[in-house]
Amino acid sequence: MIERVFAELPENFAAGAIDKPLTIYFSVEEIKKTVHLTAERCQVENGKTTDQADCVCKISGEMLLRIWEEGYRPGVGDFLSGQIRSNNPAILQKFLTTCRRSG
Repeated sequence: MIERVFAELPENFAAGAIDKPLTIYFSVEEIKKTVHLTAERCQVENGKTTDQADCVCKISGEMLLRIWEEGYRPGVGDFLSGQIRSNNPAILQKFLTTCRRSG
C-alpha cells in the first residue's frame, strides 16, 4: 500500500504548484524514497538518491496512509509527539499542495 502512494505521486502532481525545485527524502518504515519536484513534474526514485535533500521525513506507514487516503492533516502535535519527524515541516505542507492533498 505504501508503494502505491508513491506510485500515485506523479499522476496527482499539480504542475506549476512550486516555483523552485525541491527534493524530499522519505523514510517510511523499511521503504525509502526520494521525491524530486520541479514546476513541471514529480519524479520518485527508490532509496536515498541525494545527500542534500531539502526536506527529510520519517513517518510510519499508518500515518502516511491516513494522510494520503483519509485526508488527515498533520498538526504540530504530530511533530512534537514524534509521529512525524522532519527537518522542514513547511516543505511537507508544500508537498501536500503539489500532490493535491492539502485540506
